[in-house]
Amino acid sequence: MRIAILGGGNMGTTYAKAFVRSNIVSTSDLLIIEKHPEKRKSLREEGVAELKEEINESLSTYDILIIAVKPQDFKALVPDLKKVLKPNQLIISIMAGITISTIQTLLNHDKIVRAMPNTPAQLGFGITAFTVCKDASLDQISVVDTLLETTGKAIFMKDENMLDAVTALSGSGPAYYYYFVKHMIEAGKQMGMEEPVAAMLVKQTMLGAFQIMSNSKDSLDNMIKAVASKGGTTEAALNYFDSSNVGTNIIEALKSAEKRAKELSKETA
Repeated sequence: MRIAILGGGNMGTTYAKAFVRSNIVSTSDLLIIEKHPEKRKSLREEGVAELKEEINESLSTYDILIIAVKPQDFKALVPDLKKVLKPNQLIISIMAGITISTIQTLLNHDKIVRAMPNTPAQLGFGITAFTVCKDASLDQISVVDTLLETTGKAIFMKDENMLDAVTALSGSGPAYYYYFVKHMIEAGKQMGMEEPVAAMLVKQTMLGAFQIMSNSKDSLDNMIKAVASKGGTTEAALNYFDSSNVGTNIIEALKSAEKRAKELSKETA
């Protein structure tokens, strides 16, 4: 198997390293196309893959192409990419919001997979949802699943319309947790703690809470009740969340992210 990755940013580099680490492909059969000289220099020093600045005819010799550029940059690649594509090549797009049909139309190419990873993939703790074109074979789905699971877990979605919701929920999700942790740390500081102490307390609490969620059969409501005794400190904070409509605002915020994913699709079409 030979794999080419268009875009040497965080996710493109994450996949390259994961594929080599998992013995999916050797460095000599892995190509990254990256236009920025500084990024190419950094990647060259790491020795993770072959490197090229631009798309050329050699791209037609690769079995799988992963498009890992920003959605806004995709159209600029289309003319050069169309020239070198072969019908048997499988394309995996990790661009937010751009539908399979849009990619098929722009590239005049049928074999498209659309995936939405998240940044914890960099440490092997990612979750990636993916969907495939209607003519994809079971073998192709299996290959994609194997590739994506090198960075964590993968989940196959039959309905492509769910990918915009995935983008809002897990694709953007890490930033929401960082946001909440940031403000919990700030609360600790305002209550008189040094920032490193507050940060340790908050981060370890987050890790511990995750472990309980992962290992308990209880519902989240029951887990909340287990911490929030009647008339206690936890209940005081939760009551404030409820009176401030924090839960509703979180839901509406994620719907805003989903809406933006759909807008990106229309902008590229």
